[in-house]
Amino acid sequence: MQTSDGPLQITRATSLDEVYKTLRPSPLIRQEELDAFYRPEVNATRGGDKMKRLRLRLNRSADDGIPFKACIMGHPGVGKSTELSRMLSETDESFCAIRFSATTALDPNNFRPLDVLLVMIIEITERTGELAGKPSDESLKKVWQWFSVETKTQQQNINLEGSISGGAGVSKDSLWNKVLGLFASIKGEMKFASTRSAEVVEYRLRRIKDLLPIANDLIHECNLLLKNTLGKEWLFIGEDFDKAGISNERIEELFITYANLFSELKTHLIFNIPIGLYYSSGATRLPFPPECSLVIPDTQVYDAEGSAKESGYSALHAVLSARMDTDLFLEGQIQRVILASGGNLRDLFHLVSYAADTAILNEESVIGAEDVSEAIANLRSIYERRLGQSPYDVEEITYDDKATRLVDIYGNNREAYMTDRVLYSLLLARAVQEFSRDSDGERWFGIHPLVIDILVIQGRLIRSE
Repeated sequence: MQTSDGPLQITRATSLDEVYKTLRPSPLIRQEELDAFYRPEVNATRGGDKMKRLRLRLNRSADDGIPFKACIMGHPGVGKSTELSRMLSETDESFCAIRFSATTALDPNNFRPLDVLLVMIIEITERTGELAGKPSDESLKKVWQWFSVETKTQQQNINLEGSISGGAGVSKDSLWNKVLGLFASIKGEMKFASTRSAEVVEYRLRRIKDLLPIANDLIHECNLLLKNTLGKEWLFIGEDFDKAGISNERIEELFITYANLFSELKTHLIFNIPIGLYYSSGATRLPFPPECSLVIPDTQVYDAEGSAKESGYSALHAVLSARMDTDLFLEGQIQRVILASGGNLRDLFHLVSYAADTAILNEESVIGAEDVSEAIANLRSIYERRLGQSPYDVEEITYDDKATRLVDIYGNNREAYMTDRVLYSLLLARAVQEFSRDSDGERWFGIHPLVIDILVIQGRLIRSE
């Protein structure tokens, strides 16, 4: 889950040259990162700690012996993966997490529902072998046999012998090693799913109902091994299924058409899904009960009336203070970047990093007003481009439609909150933000401050005083 630049520096930056090391927009995964940088004040602006409710229901399910199925949602940059990391750190005594990403474990554009199930089978088998001992040959044989019925007539391109990697004291041609070799081949195939023949894909999908009981038997055995060895249960965390680049068709097929995959699997799991799917007409068919469907809202730095919100400002100030020496800002400039970010953590880190780099290029030792102004102008331009229309957009939504909806939301017109393709496109572009009211948890929508700037410049809005 880390960026390609390596792990975060977990001591706060004391010079502009170090800022990029602590403000990378990667989620906090390791415990030392959470200890160094996580600030609970942020949750106070979101209507409370949303993950507490999820953690409570997860523990109940484990106590009752019932598989826990949940999903979390939120717009880009709100910190979903970090919140999951924190929850996992607080349930570490009871659960062992298997985290996998749609963008790294799968081919984002071409994966099929079966691929997700196979990732889960492979991960739990390999991780159990590492921590608690290998599953029985009986369970492994069922998996092996499910693949062995594929023949050359299906043009399948998995070599059943795989790349055998013998372990210490294990026969090179043992079933365990053969299965590991098979898994290695499957992993490579799933990463380049576009190379598979359509015949193989459809053949496997028709047989997915035969694989489910095999998967459940294997999962049950792996859970028993882990329970007997470490006193824990396995918990799957499927992430990044809301990332740009994954087609709506793939997401709908996985979570709606093949919803039974999740319903029938006898394991604890939490998946990150696109919030737009939850708003869609197909939401009632999702395999996650409403009480276990959690939306993580944005952090409020303005209230519904457009006034600066002290608690939100203080929370983000605490986030920045943990990651960098605030004396690296001239007076008043840290307030400008916090308010311009709209409370979105990704935007906040982008603004500060851009301003810090500008200051370095100007041979300055601190971030000044001109550096911040340049960062704000750059991010405002990015938002302006997102509001336009591209030939690569799936749906044609005019800017007039978007601007009209933005003005209605700014004017607190509740009818403008009704989700449709226009509102969803604005939420996806982060032009519209979703918040949870402190007093009663009711949701409300606001316009990103930089988008308000754009509308004011265009004469479509007169800024509220």
